[in-house]
Amino acid sequence: MTGRRARESGRVSLFLAVALTGVLAIISLAYDGAGQLRTLQRADNLAAEAARSGGQMIDRRRAIEGGPTEIDEVAARGAVKDYLAAAGGVRGHNVSFPVVDGEKRIRVRVRITYRRDLLGLFGIRKTATVTGEATARALTGAP
Repeated sequence: MTGRRARESGRVSLFLAVALTGVLAIISLAYDGAGQLRTLQRADNLAAEAARSGGQMIDRRRAIEGGPTEIDEVAARGAVKDYLAAAGGVRGHNVSFPVVDGEKRIRVRVRITYRRDLLGLFGIRKTATVTGEATARALTGAP
């Protein structure tokens, strides 16, 4: 009986090492996947709020003269930049002013980098860049 035990010694340890590596990989995927999803949601939220703050910057001179309410591009870019600077963590942003149905809108794209804590242990790229985008328009009149 002692001869048989000597031949099997170490097999359980090898199995546990392989199994635990697989379990750790699954936990890493779940943890970093959820973190990347939260970062994507944050990027979308920051883009939406930045677009909202930029959309509030209307061309006052034209509006006072009775002209159409239109977004002031220079002031809107400044408002977006100020908002994203205050929010922090934004790697880069892009502001554009597409015209949809004859109305100027503001579109904001932001990039945020997520640092993969656990997947980096397995040789997977340690960072992921996510992008959020939102569009806003200037609304006027009573609700």
